This record gives sequence, C-alpha cells and structure tokens, in this order.
Amino acid sequence: MNATSDSAAPPREDREFDLVVFGATSFVGELTCAATVDRHGTDGELSWAIAGRNELKLNKTASATGADVPKIVVDATDRVGLDALARRCRVVVSTVGPYALYGNDLVAACAAAGTDYCDLSGEPQWMLRMITEHEDTARASGARIVHACGFDSIPSDLGVHHLQAAAVERHGELCSSIAMRVRAMKGTASGGTLASLINVIDETKTDPSLRKVLANPYALAPEGMRSGVRQKNLNGPQRDDVTGDWITPFVMASINTRVVHRSHALLGMPWGEEFRYDEAMVAGGGPLGAAKATAVAGGLAGFMAASTVGPLRKVLEERVLPKPGEGPSPEAQENGFFSIRFHGSTASGDSIESKVTGDRDPGYGSTAKMLTSAATTLLGTDHETTAGGFWTPSTAMGDALVDDLVAHAGLTFDLA
Repeated sequence: MNATSDSAAPPREDREFDLVVFGATSFVGELTCAATVDRHGTDGELSWAIAGRNELKLNKTASATGADVPKIVVDATDRVGLDALARRCRVVVSTVGPYALYGNDLVAACAAAGTDYCDLSGEPQWMLRMITEHEDTARASGARIVHACGFDSIPSDLGVHHLQAAAVERHGELCSSIAMRVRAMKGTASGGTLASLINVIDETKTDPSLRKVLANPYALAPEGMRSGVRQKNLNGPQRDDVTGDWITPFVMASINTRVVHRSHALLGMPWGEEFRYDEAMVAGGGPLGAAKATAVAGGLAGFMAASTVGPLRKVLEERVLPKPGEGPSPEAQENGFFSIRFHGSTASGDSIESKVTGDRDPGYGSTAKMLTSAATTLLGTDHETTAGGFWTPSTAMGDALVDDLVAHAGLTFDLA
C-alpha cells in the first residue's frame, strides 16, 4: 500500500515512545531487544516498544529477552500501519532485511513523519534508492536516516573518523590515504546478511545497470560527487604493500568503502580530492599466508559463482547457509570477536596506525550492541546539530557515538 494518512505527525518531543525496535522477532532483533533491556531497562527514562508482524512471536520475544514493553503489530508492507508507527516515536531501529525487499515503506514513513531511523543495511543499491527517493522529504521533515549501523559499517566509518582526528592531533594534518586491514575475526555471517547478498545478485540479474552502481566506490556520495580518483579494488590474493603480509578480499569492503566515501563527501571533502581508502583481510606472511589468502579468495569467488547457478544455489540455501532468523548460540556469540587496523598516511609522508576491536561475534552480538548504541546516541543528538537527511554513522553522531560504543558496546578505539 502506498497511501499515507493525512494527519500531521506530532512534534517529536510529544510522541509516545522514544524508540521502537522494528523486526524485534528476528534473530538480531531479539539480540537488540536484549541489549536495550540491559542498557535502559523497561521502566526507566527511555520509553520504548517492540514491533513486528506477528503478535505471538512478539510475546515470545518479550518473554525471552525481558522486553516487557508495549507491542505494535504491523507488517513491513503495511504503509498505513508504518505511518502510524512512525508518528508514535522519535527513533525507529529496523532489523528487517533484506532491506531491498522489506525496508522501503518504513524508510518512507519515517522520512514523512520526521522520525529518526537507523538500521543494519549493507545493501548499497537499496541505500542509494532510498537516498534518491526520500532525501528531500527527510530534509524537510527533520528525519535523520542512518543506514549501516552494525558491523557494516560502524567499525570502518568510525575507525576512519577516529584515525583522522588522531592524525590532526599528532601530525597537524589529515590522512590522504587509509588502508583498513582485518587482522583477526571470529564469528559467522548472519543469515540476514547472506540473504541480502543473494538478493543483490538477483537484482543485478534483473537490472544489469546496477553493476555499474555496485562497482562505483563513490556510488553513495551526493549527486554530483559520484566520481573521483581511482580506488584500489582487491580481486584476489596479493602481497600487501601496507603490511607486507598476504591479503585477500574482505566481503564487506563493497559496502564499507562506499559508506566511508559518502562520509567524506558529506563533510565537504576535507581529506582531499585524492583521498584513497581500501579494505582487505590479512592472511599472514610466507607460504602459509599465501595459501590462506588464496583459499579465502577462492571460497568467496566460489560462493558468488554458486549463487548465480540455480541447482548450486539451491544446495547452498538448503544445506549450507544459515536461514534468516537463525544464528549462533549465546556461547558462540560471547566467544566471537574482531580486531581491525587502520593504516593512515598524510600527504607529507607521516604515518599513523589505529586499532578497533569488538568483544562479541561481529554479525550478531556485537552488531546488536552497536545498533543499540547508534539509536541511543541518535536520540541524544540535537536536531540543530544534525539536520534532517540521510547520514552515515560518523557524520550523524561522530565522537558521541565513539564514546558510547566504548562505554556500552564493547568496542575499543586505540592508537597502535
């Protein structure tokens, strides 16, 4: 349904709820509810609710997580219902993906109602579509829309933000190039993330023109800023000229790099028109590192190829990949972690290095805490400081989000 209500949204300060977790019954949704309970309780200063399409499942989520808060039953395709939801709260957190299939109406509702919004999307083609369709509405209403508030792309976007501030303090100059390297990571890709990736493949088969969008590192920058200096694109294993180790492609680089370049553009290009940014996974040195890098690259290439072939894809979906809504045990989440490095260089030749770490499985436990931090920080960010429109985590919240992630989400941001 595309119809919207004619009633005006009430002022943000007069709304019933500060926060609504939409998609609360999903695997990451439940983790986000649990993180919100841990952080804010259910009868504290933060007034919040959970939302989803199935009342029975909402009740189960409330019981499992301790989220004894009001429940809103609404489907992701019910535009009238989503308009009503958006007018009742100040911020909506969405965990319902693939967003290209289920996220359109909620973003439209929030943009129209002046309701702030954040999600876990790692789908650049959908994010660009939302920016194109709803940027003017969000600016007019004051809604701040912030995509990519999970493992993709908070560590990358805020890691660059943190390193650039440190470079100015240490060297009096911003970095003109930054290389992000995943040094260690333990965890599994979520079923929702993999479903989103497969949906991107399906969309490019239906609309081949999307390949050009997906290949452009500047695709998410504002219109008129979607081109620039050629960026490094790692397609296979190679010896790294930054670390000296063997590196291999990082599956989330395709979204993280675009978010970082959007941040740069939204800030007015302070890092220079020649700014370069790339991401990769470190496999190690010597023959063992080369073998590991080759194996990881081959596995990624094999997955992408199998996803385009009907019979192989069916095997992947039925026997190999986790389903949306599935995820690791609590023990596996707590044993997960990530550790990434940022290697920066200034135009004058000075170098600086930083480290960002997380203390949970990156795609689940850590992502849920990051999303909760983003929503909480967005609630506390003045609309006069950050106006309505589509922002990135760093441009919407900056140092305030870094501080909150360190204090409440188990992340660290340190100079190496």
